[in-house]
Amino acid sequence: MRYRRAMMLLASAGGNRVPVIAQLVQADEDTVRDLIHRFNEIGLACLDPKWAGGRPRLLKPDDEDFVIQTATTRPTSSASPSPAGPSPNFVACLRKVHGRVIWIGREALRSLLARRGVTFQRTKTWKESPDPDREAKLERIEEVLDRFPDRAFAFDEFGPLGIRPTAGSGWVERKHPDRVPATYHRTHRVRCFHGCYSVGDDRLWGINCRKKGAANTPAALKSIRAARPDGAPICVVLDNLSAHKGADIPSLGEEAQGRAVLHPNGCASWANPIEAHFGPLRQFTIAHSNYPNHTVQTRALHAYLRWRNDNARHRDDLAAERKERARIRSEKGIRWGGHPLAAAA
Repeated sequence: MRYRRAMMLLASAGGNRVPVIAQLVQADEDTVRDLIHRFNEIGLACLDPKWAGGRPRLLKPDDEDFVIQTATTRPTSSASPSPAGPSPNFVACLRKVHGRVIWIGREALRSLLARRGVTFQRTKTWKESPDPDREAKLERIEEVLDRFPDRAFAFDEFGPLGIRPTAGSGWVERKHPDRVPATYHRTHRVRCFHGCYSVGDDRLWGINCRKKGAANTPAALKSIRAARPDGAPICVVLDNLSAHKGADIPSLGEEAQGRAVLHPNGCASWANPIEAHFGPLRQFTIAHSNYPNHTVQTRALHAYLRWRNDNARHRDDLAAERKERARIRSEKGIRWGGHPLAAAA
């Protein structure tokens, strides 16, 4: 029907008369005239006529609004019927909610909810940082990443890394999925990967430890300090984990003569640049794997790190991104204040 009506409009646009068009599509002349008049009124929407057949509709517009309101309202007491259930339960509760009877079938209900953009979803949780200095910390991190990318580093833990078959996904022959065996006894314990990321060089590295803790964090931070052997001041972005607040960690700055500035990200993990690289790290090393021990797993992890650093993004691309962020910041009128790295530089 849509194709046939489109042929009528195309023939009319070509300058053909109504009798010729009617003979072309084997339709009545009045049908062609009605379509042309309808096109002049509503445009291409006439290609999809909404003909209503059968009995008249039982739901009025206010009834539809009431159904949508009931579907999106959570029950506040056990006395009120719960709409958060399958379609048959919802249809049954609509017939006795608040004394208003709504007669609607399952298919009509499905069409109404789809037309109004309402779907059945699971409830999700969210949390906000309780740090009162969160905004100041985020601004300081953004300033460091934009103004001093060659001296900015990120640190975080990845794990725990266990020795067990892990499912994954990939392209395989139809009806022949790859399978990994199941394990009943796990005697290898776990490991933790302490990841380090250089923002300016776009380079990722790290060390594996038996567990995360304040005793293992300084070793990873010292590897970051060694990435700038010239003794230039650096800035490390990390989160507020208790393992990052040990008694040995502040001594890192003292040993470097105050040249290391630690910036906790205020319980906002998305502000840490290294978080974006842990997803591919898990996908390429942990997913779809069955390592026999931690030695083989560590070799695979560091093999991926070598490949990733050899295929890192070009520095010109990173510079272009920072230039674009600076342009947006200038349009918004954002001005940075003083920073310890600026004074040291």
